[in-house]
Amino acid sequence: MSIKIDNVVLLSPEQWEAIIRGMRNPLNSWDKSDSRECNIDTCIGCDNECYERLPQGNEKDYVIGKNDADLMKRLNKAGTEHRKFMRMITVYMDITAPLYWWKEFDTYKVGTVCNSCSTMHKIAAKKFTLDDFSDEHLRCDGLFCDSMNALKHTINVLNFWRDRYNESDEERQNYFEQNGYSSVPSKKDCWWQMIQLLPSSYNQKRTIMLNYEVLASMYHQRKNHKLDEWREFCEWIKTLPCSELIIGEEDE
Repeated sequence: MSIKIDNVVLLSPEQWEAIIRGMRNPLNSWDKSDSRECNIDTCIGCDNECYERLPQGNEKDYVIGKNDADLMKRLNKAGTEHRKFMRMITVYMDITAPLYWWKEFDTYKVGTVCNSCSTMHKIAAKKFTLDDFSDEHLRCDGLFCDSMNALKHTINVLNFWRDRYNESDEERQNYFEQNGYSSVPSKKDCWWQMIQLLPSSYNQKRTIMLNYEVLASMYHQRKNHKLDEWREFCEWIKTLPCSELIIGEEDE
């Protein structure tokens, strides 16, 4: 696994209405807004020109009107100081990705909020397996086999210290004394072995809140990145409603 994105939550019709209303405030042009709820199953024979239809999972979809879309595009081209509405279009999602990807993601501090599964507190909650790591590039053929074996060995060592961490003090003391060790590590010592040995390919899950402005920065800075995870993430961005506002007209 490289990156997994699920449980995506997009704006409701009421939120779109508020964003569009605020976008038109500087021009006092609320009467020109043409976005609305629509219960027409097909656009055939419809006199209204729509920019994008946003399915809501019920009898009425929400459609972005052509007038509102044109204003969005003009403000978007005018620069970040004019397209404040982009900061109001939020997206929630769960992302599971390796730690080496999260290290780069964490450079984006403005416009992002996240809650992550804690390696500090829950590292010993379950047994480590290969499925917990991104290992798709560790092929086991010839020279590369050493890399896969190194990861498997690391997992075995992590599980050894996890077992010792989860033992009672008496059980841990008995284990090391019976195996001929002169000293007995504390529970905290066992925890440190896991924390400092954990590979950066370990997959962590975070629940993220982003907005279209920060997504635009991510897309243009990372769309050709050497990491597969970034390229996959940028392809996912293209699936969002009105994604042209993020990726720009040159990618339409």
